Amino acid sequence: MKIFIFFILIICAGCMGTSSDKFKEGTAFSDKEFDSGSKINFPAIREKTIKDLELLGKIWGFLKYHHPVIAKGNYNWDYELFRILPTYLTNSCKAERDKILLKWIDKLGSIHICKDCKETASNAVLKPDYSWINNNLDDRLKEKLLYIYHNRYQGGQFYIRQFQEVGNPEFLNENSYPNMPYPDAGFRLLALYRYWNMIHYFYPYKHLMDKQWSGTLKEYIPLFINAKNELEYELAAVKIFGEIQDSHANLWGGNDKMIQLKGTFYPPVHVRFIEDKLVVDEYYNDELKKEAGLRIGDIITHINGKTIEEFVKDLKSYYPASNEAAKMRDISQDILRSNVNSIHIKYISEDKNLEKELKLYNENKLNLYSHYRNDIRKSFKLLDDNIGYITLMNIRKDDIEPIKATFKNTKGIIIDIRNYPNTFVPFLLGSYFVSSSLTPFVKFTTGNTDNPGEFTFTETLTIPKAKDTYKGKLIVIVNELTQSQAEYTAMAFRAGVNTTIIGSTTAGADGNVSTILLPGGLRTMISGIGVYYPNGKETQRVGIVPDIIVKPTIEGIKKGKDELIEKAIELIKG
Repeated sequence: MKIFIFFILIICAGCMGTSSDKFKEGTAFSDKEFDSGSKINFPAIREKTIKDLELLGKIWGFLKYHHPVIAKGNYNWDYELFRILPTYLTNSCKAERDKILLKWIDKLGSIHICKDCKETASNAVLKPDYSWINNNLDDRLKEKLLYIYHNRYQGGQFYIRQFQEVGNPEFLNENSYPNMPYPDAGFRLLALYRYWNMIHYFYPYKHLMDKQWSGTLKEYIPLFINAKNELEYELAAVKIFGEIQDSHANLWGGNDKMIQLKGTFYPPVHVRFIEDKLVVDEYYNDELKKEAGLRIGDIITHINGKTIEEFVKDLKSYYPASNEAAKMRDISQDILRSNVNSIHIKYISEDKNLEKELKLYNENKLNLYSHYRNDIRKSFKLLDDNIGYITLMNIRKDDIEPIKATFKNTKGIIIDIRNYPNTFVPFLLGSYFVSSSLTPFVKFTTGNTDNPGEFTFTETLTIPKAKDTYKGKLIVIVNELTQSQAEYTAMAFRAGVNTTIIGSTTAGADGNVSTILLPGGLRTMISGIGVYYPNGKETQRVGIVPDIIVKPTIEGIKKGKDELIEKAIELIKG
């Protein structure tokens, strides 16, 4: 099974999810009734309304991925939601509510007995959760839904399929309605329903969330319906993305109001959290050093009278991430931004408490970078004491053989993955460090579109041994910048017999990404397959845990030292 790991550098081409040729002329595409708006007027959002809308959202998503006529593309299922909502919102009691739902389902037509539907695999890592069907529903409605499940659609679907050779979900024919930057309340509810059900049925890490996903729909219904403007809608979206705790799951498109909120002026210095302090670690432009008035290693404690701790507390829920390290990494990139061209800061420099107005600049005035500077120099070099050094940031396929030839007789090799690999090297370079002919290093879980919600393990993937392998020590350096393909690559190197991984916990977002489009032109992603060590140990959220923890210190930053490189050299020489 070929598995290729991608990161977030993916551009959405167009406003619609990919369509399979089979469904290009589906009836769903001819339905244009609500192209200009949902025409839904919601009553006051009371507890009964929320509970009713929660049930409707779960049934709407269930039918989308299970009922044959919908799976075949015979209905524009977005617009069918708008057709039932006006009647549904007027129900006066549970009995009337369930009667409306039964009538709605019956209109879809009868379902033939499914002879190919299989029971959920007994060894499934995740199993479909239909517990909500047994919760306070009319017996006839319950029986109807369970009948649909047991006779669910099998084969290619209109709204979902899996990427070949990988298995992560590909969400098809999903209109993002980009001409509605602030969609009306009906379309905002549709966005919530669409996203909640995609996660419920096709997210491989649902069991790793801190909160039960089943209760999230009810919690977010008022937040989405009551969003008063485009910004509030974007904030509601990014907040629920954060609930799945996946560093791939941010708001990557349709986030113009959030970008404006963060500010269009940037500081002249790059900062990061070191020893739990916000520390200046580099200048974007050397010529601005004097004007910036800050030194490398200075600790910023306040911004406009507010402590850094208070800032972080307010921002955390709007920075989706798998773990704390990745969250703080991302917050640090925006915390000094503003919509005015200066901010007042308090800071500690050379043990003195100081304060100043820090001038900010337009983006085009700075050599900005997010996490690390791109480097066009050669990806490998020989250090003192006959030690090899490789950075994956700019490695090319053509570098592999020269690396092997140059470093064949070195004492050890350092591979730096505090970056995102420029070339996919788990097998190209990983085979140079293993000792067995086929060394296991990873296995995956993939979903099942014929039984949404089921995830099972694939066979363990192995690295074939190269003809000539490396005999010295291998030290791999990782930190919170090591994400997705970088983490997968670290797993491949860890399979080597003489490998030691040092640094700090990685971003904890492993697995090929799947794009999700939502109304308002919003675009997000998820890690679409589960990535595990051969023994079944998790990597998502946990990250690649180093064998030896080494973190930079403020004192080291001041002295211009790379303490992780120094530790790697020490381990090789020792």
